[in-house]
Amino acid sequence: MRVTVSVPGKVTLLGEHAVVYGKPALVSAINRRVYITVEGRDDSNIKIFSNDIKLQGLSLKLNGEMSSFEFETWEKKSQILEPLRYILKALEVAAQHYGKKIGANIMVRSEMPIGAGLGTSAAISVGTVAAYSALLGHEMNLNEVARMGHATEVAVQGIASPMDTAITTFGGTLYIKPEGTKPFIERIDVPCDFTSVLGYTQREETTSQILRRVKAAKDQNPKVVELIMDAIGLLVEEARSCIKKGDPKSFGDLMNINHGLLDSLGVSTRALNEMVYASRSAGALGSKLTGAGGGGCMIALCPDRAKEVSLAIKLAGGVPFEVSLSSPGLRVEPPS
Repeated sequence: MRVTVSVPGKVTLLGEHAVVYGKPALVSAINRRVYITVEGRDDSNIKIFSNDIKLQGLSLKLNGEMSSFEFETWEKKSQILEPLRYILKALEVAAQHYGKKIGANIMVRSEMPIGAGLGTSAAISVGTVAAYSALLGHEMNLNEVARMGHATEVAVQGIASPMDTAITTFGGTLYIKPEGTKPFIERIDVPCDFTSVLGYTQREETTSQILRRVKAAKDQNPKVVELIMDAIGLLVEEARSCIKKGDPKSFGDLMNINHGLLDSLGVSTRALNEMVYASRSAGALGSKLTGAGGGGCMIALCPDRAKEVSLAIKLAGGVPFEVSLSSPGLRVEPPS
């Protein structure tokens, strides 16, 4: 049996980091996807292939419980590339949930940079859970897949909001507010042109490292950081109204403020800031980093100035690419 699923990347329009601490966020699926193909094997091995994350046929053998692996091509677990950790944990989560495990070949292909703040870890987690669940003979219930995808991210990162796994599962544009184990999710129609350009620069830290650093800052200065998180949450509520009314100008203003607050948390970088401010000078209505930060991607809202903003990002040292918002979520692809 062979199953291929595709999962969208995402951009956090407003609210990253604060959403980890219970504040709301606005997030949208983009028209760049991760493709996960899983096919069954006659033995208990797991083999993973991906040109995108340079695994080049990494071979693993299931050894007793799903959480225990015998590494045939790596000597130490610490050498595992970040995306591989999500694949392995997603397999473990799905196998434990269903009480069953089988060997499989897993192929990963991404239409966007891995680890760039575009939700690729969530897409890989959700896609692997969904495809492996199907291989085990279980129908893909989206709510169940989203929960298992989130459990995967928490296990790998130590802390994670349900935002990324929700948007990559359900697609569209969502308002999300964590509420215990079940977040409040509202699907939002985007009534006007919110064409955006992303700018990419090399990542300097992993998501896990950045999340730990923000937590350390919050532990050291709890009152100050909590005020910043509250302010980001308030921005999201205002932006939620703006996007419903079709007011991209006011929405862009809030994006600019949000970037300043994220920069105050220390998650932006010089390269990101240069692209952010170059975009505004080129006519973007608003621009900010998107995702965890530490490099990766920024987003510029520029419905009438996409070419000018793309050039400005390129001149600032980034790699620009245009995206559309509210793309479909998890889907099963037809057999090739």
